[in-house]
Amino acid sequence: MPCVFCRIAADEAPSRTVYRDGSVVAFLDANPLAPGHTLVVPVDHHERLEALSAELAADLFGAVHRLVAPVQAAVEADGCTVAVNDGPAAGQEVPHVHCHLVPRFAGDGGGPIHAAMGPRPHLDGAALDEIAAAIAAAV
Repeated sequence: MPCVFCRIAADEAPSRTVYRDGSVVAFLDANPLAPGHTLVVPVDHHERLEALSAELAADLFGAVHRLVAPVQAAVEADGCTVAVNDGPAAGQEVPHVHCHLVPRFAGDGGGPIHAAMGPRPHLDGAALDEIAAAIAAAV
C-alpha cells in the first residue's frame, strides 16, 4: 500500500490541508494530540531526516517556522511543541519524514519533550566529552 503521506501530498487521499508549496505540504493530523495538531511533510517520499537534501530540509523547517504562529492562533494556544520522531525507535509510525506542530495550552497536562523519554542516563564529564567529540568528528 502506498505511503499515506505521499497519497495526501498527491491529493489522492482526503486531508485537511492548511499549507502547500512546491516541496512541502501541511495538514491536520487525523489522530490529533490537541486541537490544531498539524503535520508538515515533504511532498517527496523520504523516510528519515538524513535522507533530505539540505535544500529540502530548509524548505521543511521554513514551513514549520511559517506555520507555528498561525496554528497557535487558530486554536488560541499558549504555545506549541514542535517534534520529529526520526525512525521507528524514536516512535515514528509513518515512514515518511514529518514534523508535528502540537498546540499547547496552560494546564493541558502535557509535559516537556523530556517526559517522552525514560529515566535519564548518568553521564559524567568524560562521557559527555567523548560523545561530543564523536558527533563533531562525524559532521
